[in-house]
Amino acid sequence: MQKWTGWICSALLAVVSVAPLLANASDAKATPDASANPTAQPDPAAANPNITPAAGNANVTALLGVLVMKGVLAPSEANAIRNAAPEAEFRLLVEALARKGVVSAEDLSAAAAAQPAAPVEVPVATPAQAAAPKETKPPAPAVIAAVAPLRVLPVDPPVKDRLKAAFTMGPVKMTPYGFLKATGVYDTSNPNGDDMPFPGLFLNNTAFATTTGPTKDPNFHLKARQARIGANFEFPDLSPKLTITGRIEGDFEGNFTEVDNRDVSSIRSSQFSFRQAWVRLDYAGSENTDIYFEGGQDWTLFGSSALPNLLETTALGYWYGDIYERSPQFQFGLVQKVGGSANFKIAPTIAIMMPTSSQIEKLGSLGVTAQLAQAEREGADSGRPELEGRLALQFQLDKAAGVAPAQIIFSGVEGRRTSIVPNSSAAYGALPANYLAAFPNGFTASSNIYGVQGAVQLPTRWFTLVASAYRGGDLRFFFGGQVNSYATDTSGLTNIQGPFPTLDGGCLAAAGCAVLGTNASGQVVVAPQRAIRTFGGFVNLGLPLSRWFNADPKGRNAGWQLYLHMGKDQVPKSDLNYAGYTANANILAPLPLLMGKLTAATLYYKANPYVTFGLEESIYATRLKPGLTYTIAGKPSNEWQDLRTEFGPIFTF
Repeated sequence: MQKWTGWICSALLAVVSVAPLLANASDAKATPDASANPTAQPDPAAANPNITPAAGNANVTALLGVLVMKGVLAPSEANAIRNAAPEAEFRLLVEALARKGVVSAEDLSAAAAAQPAAPVEVPVATPAQAAAPKETKPPAPAVIAAVAPLRVLPVDPPVKDRLKAAFTMGPVKMTPYGFLKATGVYDTSNPNGDDMPFPGLFLNNTAFATTTGPTKDPNFHLKARQARIGANFEFPDLSPKLTITGRIEGDFEGNFTEVDNRDVSSIRSSQFSFRQAWVRLDYAGSENTDIYFEGGQDWTLFGSSALPNLLETTALGYWYGDIYERSPQFQFGLVQKVGGSANFKIAPTIAIMMPTSSQIEKLGSLGVTAQLAQAEREGADSGRPELEGRLALQFQLDKAAGVAPAQIIFSGVEGRRTSIVPNSSAAYGALPANYLAAFPNGFTASSNIYGVQGAVQLPTRWFTLVASAYRGGDLRFFFGGQVNSYATDTSGLTNIQGPFPTLDGGCLAAAGCAVLGTNASGQVVVAPQRAIRTFGGFVNLGLPLSRWFNADPKGRNAGWQLYLHMGKDQVPKSDLNYAGYTANANILAPLPLLMGKLTAATLYYKANPYVTFGLEESIYATRLKPGLTYTIAGKPSNEWQDLRTEFGPIFTF
């Protein structure tokens, strides 16, 4: 540091010494004649003799480049100094170096003593202040904020140089964030033994079961794997119109370890896994127009734009009316300010996504093989990306202080999955000659993935309403459709041949499988595969209790909030009872789950900006299709219910 300080002080001394000479030498040449140019602005130095002009000092500019290269200054800091008025460049440079502790008061005094011209008045921090800046408490809010929706895909674009960096990595700004969360959970009925809600598939074996045994199977869990950590980034760029931001985020919701020193303790050794990892480029086409591109893994446009506020985040209402996902994507968007008294903004967005098809691992005996087969192959084997789009309208519904803007959102998804049956003897076996002649090289079977969603987020000073409704087919990847994906339709076909093992291993007992048959015209055809349809949604109502009762915004009672939630995910009865989904091609496709329902009440107490306590009472229920029953504690019932209590602290940073 002593070497750096000496070098910089020498450079500063040179700049201070030559600046007045350069300025005086350039005055006669560069200063325009006011009489010749009536629009010319007066010279600030002429009006104020205490200012020593730098005249766009080239020495300062050169020094700024070296300091950026050495990592002493960030590019944004150097640009701010370079773009300042000429007479202020040197003062801003000295202030920046003093703040960073690179130069001391003694260094600056020595440099100032060597300057023959009038001194520049520079407020300089003492060495103690530069080394340890005084910490200040954040200002207390003047009003209790209304309930803010969970917005994982905001409409407002990032503002250049707005990120308040906790630290830098060279010229890149970085600010970490996250939360540490521990909750205790009691379930009145949890046959799967999970520490999260799961639909009424009693997977206590590798096959679908419908009994809880002699009791309702109550469970108690303590879990800390909901802890999350991430970081926001801002990257430098010379263009004032281009803003480059990014994010990386993960949590401990991953697999439990399976190694020798964790076999016994694997229950508390969940692994860290990525949630988000993306970079975004925003170009300010005008004051009212922002055009952006994003690449990486982020929330999906379909479904994820409107989420409920629930304490349980390992399974955020999935299979019970809340659809969402995170997926690799290339996203292209526009944010257009329309203006008006409500500050209207419109944001159309499209994206090409990773093609998806999802398999529930426990439904078959193949374990990870099942996951890799249908989930990873059948979407990719379609040979095309998944397409998603979103249109968001944002406006200020309630103009009271502390109220977020409202949004109306429409989104959609369209994709395709394909399974491949080769013509090997292992796949085909012994086929009739006319079947072999029709498909000598094997065949493929496909089905569509599609969905539409409408959602609103309406914050007011009295309440905040978030609601979502959706309809589609094969939405299992998005946690919709009661774990159903697709089924094989054999209606109108005779002499069914198969099911045949597919190239990806995706023909499992619980899924529709590829088969051949003869149609009414005597032709050998591939039995069509159809998406299992679904519809549902949720309503989440947030109530700012502390604001209702005029609590002191600076007091301990300013952070009481209550959320009321209802959600439902349902498969049409016509799909569950369709005669074409026969056992010779489908064993458990579709699954006989009619509906998943969730009712919840969540109370939060925010003791300060960093510590919150949550209590959630909820009822998760799954209903079978008419005519089927569970056996709950020895008694038949068409519906399984779990009364769930969850409580715990959340530490936010």
